Amino acid sequence: MRGERDASDRPRFSNDRGASQDRRGGERGPRGDSPPRRSEGERSFAKPVKSGYGDRSDRPARAPRDDRAERSERAPARREFGDRPARTDSHAAPRATHTDRGERPARNFDKAPAGDRRFSDDRPARSGKPKPRGGALAEHRAHGDTAPRTPRRDIEDAPGTLRLSKLMSELGLCSRREADEWIEKGWVLVDGERIDTLGTKVRPDQRIEIDPAAEAVQASQVTVLIHKTVGYVSGQAEDGYQPAITLVTPENRWDGDRSDIRFSVAHLRQLAPAGRLDIDSTGLLVLTQDGRIAKQLIGGHSEIDKEYLVRVAYGEHTVDVESHFPPESLALLRHGLSLDDVPLKPAEVSWQNGEQLRFVLREGKKRQIRRMCELVGLEVMGLKRVRMGRVVLGALPPGQWRYLAADESF
Repeated sequence: MRGERDASDRPRFSNDRGASQDRRGGERGPRGDSPPRRSEGERSFAKPVKSGYGDRSDRPARAPRDDRAERSERAPARREFGDRPARTDSHAAPRATHTDRGERPARNFDKAPAGDRRFSDDRPARSGKPKPRGGALAEHRAHGDTAPRTPRRDIEDAPGTLRLSKLMSELGLCSRREADEWIEKGWVLVDGERIDTLGTKVRPDQRIEIDPAAEAVQASQVTVLIHKTVGYVSGQAEDGYQPAITLVTPENRWDGDRSDIRFSVAHLRQLAPAGRLDIDSTGLLVLTQDGRIAKQLIGGHSEIDKEYLVRVAYGEHTVDVESHFPPESLALLRHGLSLDDVPLKPAEVSWQNGEQLRFVLREGKKRQIRRMCELVGLEVMGLKRVRMGRVVLGALPPGQWRYLAADESF
């Protein structure tokens, strides 16, 4: 009856490879022979075998065969060590067989075949150092490391030379910052040659010229004199206190300013203090755009003197302090004190009145007068700067400012 299958026709499932051969239709014959196909009735009862490329139900099944026998037929015979057959090539001599590695004959290089580069000594010898890894890049780097470098004027030092910007500052032409700006813009000539490289070294005896463009910029720079009051800092804002430059407004300009300079917002740019006053001090404060003036007032070799009026107390004495203060301590204020283990320059110190001293200094260390007074037992109650060089505070009201006139100088 159709649809019923005999138990003997059912495929058997086992781990034996012969069973799989049985399902695929018997034993494969020699190459070129095709196995017999099943009849139409048998084919209808065969279960299609699925493959990766579709159902191929008409593939004949293989006859069962012994798996071990098949493997023994397919696998080549295992060759024991030393059983390698001799070569039959007519151009090559037969190789001797051996069973022990220790008995392997040594090679005779004297009888090496002609032209065999493995054994010949006519190969070109290597010369020089081994080539570094990295190919052309390594060769380029190696060449770059050994190639002579061209000396640069801004790096190489020569005896008796110094930086152009430093020499310009020492000659009083401008500040070092301005010199660097002018050099970058090509506004500086040395012996007639225009210099535009920062760090250029020159000799002190070389001729330095300034381009008219730099002179015009320098002529437009301004200097401002402020009567600073308590609570303003000299430089940038700190701890919530305003800088003194905020006082420089058209409304705060002194009516007694006799300069013919017209106020401009550009005058506030790069306006820096030249000689600071601490937040509790008052008096003359100089803000300038001109590097020459800044160097003149606060440079390391500045000889400009500054005059201060200092109101002091000595212990419990706040009135008629002069009569209670020892003369030898006053002598120490004039000369003999040190700050930060550095001796101070001689100073002019004298009594202006019973409670006020007059100081004239030629240096400006941080809080110098206050620290000097502490060393001799004096307490500073008030400090006011009234002169810097030949420029005096005069009648300039507190909190107001004026320009430095063209006929004024420090």
